[in-house]
Amino acid sequence: MADRDDPLPTLESAAAELPLAIGQLRRRLRRATGDSNLSWSQLSVLSRLSKEGAMSTSQLARSESMRPQSMGVLLAGLEQRGLVHREDHLSDRRQVIFHLTPAGAATNGQRRMARQEWLLRAISALSTEEQRTLVAAIKLLKQLGDSE
Repeated sequence: MADRDDPLPTLESAAAELPLAIGQLRRRLRRATGDSNLSWSQLSVLSRLSKEGAMSTSQLARSESMRPQSMGVLLAGLEQRGLVHREDHLSDRRQVIFHLTPAGAATNGQRRMARQEWLLRAISALSTEEQRTLVAAIKLLKQLGDSE
């Protein structure tokens, strides 16, 4: 049996439990927002285009940690649904840039609002101390996401 002062089992446990907890939260958010007909990657691209504006396929692929070919397939699906549209790149005619359509912006806005409403209700049910812990954990999760 490991010594209680040995942090390794705790770190191993955290490393095993964190992806499970994140997956469970993602599934719960997906149910709350009614996003069953779009993949998580598609929703992420809609959100990124909403926040950062028009981007090329290669820019989106880098920002989403995907291969450009995979991003191209994903964008084609969003374009077919009328959620994004393409335009020629202003400085490089070999590239195209993608924008949200009004339908894509509406889909993203409805999703964001539903997600935020559910999260506010869920977070409000936590104790004040749990809310403080969650705020601190969010900063750490962002730090983990930015690490190599």
